[in-house]
Amino acid sequence: MSEKKITIRLERKDYYHDVENLTRESFWNVYRPGCMEHDVLHCYRDDPAFVPELDFVMELDGELIGQVIYVRSEIDCDDGRKVPIMTFGPIGIAPAYKRQGYGKQLLDYSMEKAREMGAGALAITGNILFYGKSGFVPAKTRGVRYADDPEADYFLIRELTPGFLDGISGTYKDPEGYFVCEKNPEAFEQFEATFPKKENGSCRGSCSEQEAYCHDRVKMWAAVQRLQLSGSDGLQRVRADGKALLGRQLSREILLRTKRLAALRRM
Repeated sequence: MSEKKITIRLERKDYYHDVENLTRESFWNVYRPGCMEHDVLHCYRDDPAFVPELDFVMELDGELIGQVIYVRSEIDCDDGRKVPIMTFGPIGIAPAYKRQGYGKQLLDYSMEKAREMGAGALAITGNILFYGKSGFVPAKTRGVRYADDPEADYFLIRELTPGFLDGISGTYKDPEGYFVCEKNPEAFEQFEATFPKKENGSCRGSCSEQEAYCHDRVKMWAAVQRLQLSGSDGLQRVRADGKALLGRQLSREILLRTKRLAALRRM
């Protein structure tokens, strides 16, 4: 039996919708009912932080099975410096090909390309059991704290340039592009409508208390986004900033809980 051919190449515009659909399938009902990662991918292509030279897809005998994008980010150092680094994601593998080594292969390939471009370090949130195999360590052990959860064991970092993190102490925030769905839920709903309808259900596999909490917060956030504040007594306190204030607070809490959940799982 002949060995299957794996190809990793840059994404092309004519593949955009197919890649977004792959991302949707990869993340659907995994960390929350439905998913938003495909819209994050869709919108990030127009974001100044997006790195088109690191926008890769993976094919197996011509079949699209994986994708990853990279984004510019930074460490806010305690001494006032801002040190440029990168992050990546979404990184997705088609459900039929998960846990077969393709995710690591795509990750390792793309990280080498990021190193060749001059990226000094990568920061992500994820499962150390998976990402540790590719050289990641808890970021707090290298002096970098996750702004939303300073003691997070799931906030990881990897030097691509030896010594790049020496002497650095600071915090890291998720780039704003990852909150695009929360900023504009109407646009997200319109984008979602361009895909085949799927049922929002429980997370795949068994649901822990943390998963249930995340689901409840997602539902609460969705309800808030649909409120008409002008006629809602008791919600006037958020009028100054509108739905975005409460929505952002909930969305960050949802993201944080989701990242904790994701750290318990593998790609």
